[in-house]
Amino acid sequence: MAIARLHGGPLDGQIIPLDPTVSDSYIVPYGEGQLVYRREGEETHTGGQDGPTETRFVYIEATEDIDPNPDGRDD
Repeated sequence: MAIARLHGGPLDGQIIPLDPTVSDSYIVPYGEGQLVYRREGEETHTGGQDGPTETRFVYIEATEDIDPNPDGRDD
């Protein structure tokens, strides 16, 4: 199993299972839009005894404005 480590953006620090069909971009729904992360660098931990294969993905953009409090209230 491979994992993606997300850097930057609202999902910074998240580690998620990486579907083998994901190529250079990882696009995930977020609110009313989507977040776009792009693969950066080579895979690490590719040996049989050093844990799951890990790929770094860096935040590129959101397709909609990211507003965690759209109604203006502070909960």
